[in-house]
Amino acid sequence: QVQVVESGGGLVQAGGSLTLSCTTPGLNFADVNMGWFRRAPGKEREGISCISWSTLRTYYADSVKGRFTISRDNAQNTLFLHMNGLKPGDTAMYYCAAGGDDRTCRPDFPYWGQGTQVTVSS
Repeated sequence: QVQVVESGGGLVQAGGSLTLSCTTPGLNFADVNMGWFRRAPGKEREGISCISWSTLRTYYADSVKGRFTISRDNAQNTLFLHMNGLKPGDTAMYYCAAGGDDRTCRPDFPYWGQGTQVTVSS
């Protein structure tokens, strides 16, 4: 059974940093494209960053470009999202997802985690 498990959310002040992690028990992590998505209150889920299985391609939404960095460690079966310069507008539930198209980073990936909350206070 495929699982997607996120961790690392929390409460942080504006300007601060957080790193999210994601693992995928039951899935051959090194073979799949991965992505981070978020849904803010009252908004639709959006793709913020995706990475190909080979790490050769990355995608960033304009809203996070230059502040967030996606990375993966295929030997450790772990995906990361390093978030710097956090803003109150980044407050959302953050989801890790597996198996979709990293080039478009649309929220139509087949495998999803339960989400981890990130709250940025002003």
